[in-house]
Amino acid sequence: MRTDDVPQSRSHFQQKAEALTNDSSKSRQRGPNTVLAHGPYDPRSLHGFVNPPVVHASTVLFESTAAMKKRQSLPYTYGLRGTPTTKALEDALSELEGAAGTILVPSGLAAISIPMLAFLGAGDHCLIVDSVYSPTRSFANGTLRRMGVEVEYFDPHVGADIAALMRPNTRVVFLEAPGSNTFEMMDVGAVCDAAHAGGAVTMLDNTWATPLFFRPLEHGVDLSIHALTKYPGGHSDVMLGSVSANEASYRRLRETQLQIGVNAAPDDTYLVIRGLKTMGVRLQRHQASALELATWLSGRDDVAEVRHPALPSFFDHDLYARQFGGSSGLFSFLLPGGFDRAAAFLDALEIFGLGYSWGGHESLAVAVDLSDRTVCKGPADGTFIRLQVGLEDVADLVADLERGFAAAGAVG
Repeated sequence: MRTDDVPQSRSHFQQKAEALTNDSSKSRQRGPNTVLAHGPYDPRSLHGFVNPPVVHASTVLFESTAAMKKRQSLPYTYGLRGTPTTKALEDALSELEGAAGTILVPSGLAAISIPMLAFLGAGDHCLIVDSVYSPTRSFANGTLRRMGVEVEYFDPHVGADIAALMRPNTRVVFLEAPGSNTFEMMDVGAVCDAAHAGGAVTMLDNTWATPLFFRPLEHGVDLSIHALTKYPGGHSDVMLGSVSANEASYRRLRETQLQIGVNAAPDDTYLVIRGLKTMGVRLQRHQASALELATWLSGRDDVAEVRHPALPSFFDHDLYARQFGGSSGLFSFLLPGGFDRAAAFLDALEIFGLGYSWGGHESLAVAVDLSDRTVCKGPADGTFIRLQVGLEDVADLVADLERGFAAAGAVG
């Protein structure tokens, strides 16, 4: 490095520091990693301890009978209604989402079912994107239909034409972007505008992108759903879900949560609070490694198709680029031939584990089952292999996938 570069670099950083110093925290938008690292929790509220306390509680004592009568105005009244631990995570997620409020529940699936139960009843009609997470479909086809709710699935590319599917009794339009396993993108704003014009509430499963890469409420979504089990937890050791709502939807969502009687356990909540601190830097690694692998797979003759929204060759890339600010570590590719070739491929892997879920530190692979689809059906030939790209070295992951391709090739 030339010595005359040093004063120039120092001057640059000094100018940047002065600019940041001159901006007040109220007038300047903080960066995402700063928000993750600090969040809304103030250490000065608890003797300067950096992290919020893990409160194990059911009973809360009141100062008097008068206080008990006025308990609705108090911040904490019973463990099920929230603790300082759950409030710290709720506030952090609401800040990330730009939401009026957030609820925490024990799993990602609970984060899907509770808002549906909040806004649907007997005789209502519910529209659900066909590329939805399969347990969402199971809940809709099972519990919702038993409740007397009409369930209808639609093509993810419907856009504003969803207006033609709206009925007078359509109460909920449920979205997922990108689509589960097959990664179709949606024009979220167009769907939400049409849904709201028809009097429906919109919900979106945003687990793939996290609030760092997509903020659904800014695109017209009323309730943003997350499996915090995935990237916010980040270490495959916790199950938790969240729903962040706008002002118009939050009260009904919270009331339904309390009526059903579910909240998050303190230790699970704390693990996600801790995971959030590093989610930004982990996602950078997941994103870079997955894109490198997706690009490598795209150049292989024994791969029929790669479905990664951030690849320029992906059929919905324009929709992705227009709405999303980044991509995560989950994508799929189509392996030609029968399922026996897919099984041989998967069984030969040593670093990629064979397991469900994703968003943790480790890489995973699974054969995708699309047999429940009604619109976005699977290919006539071949099997989609879904990859969760973890934090390992990419060269090792490439070598592992090479083992899989060699085994699949031996099948014929």
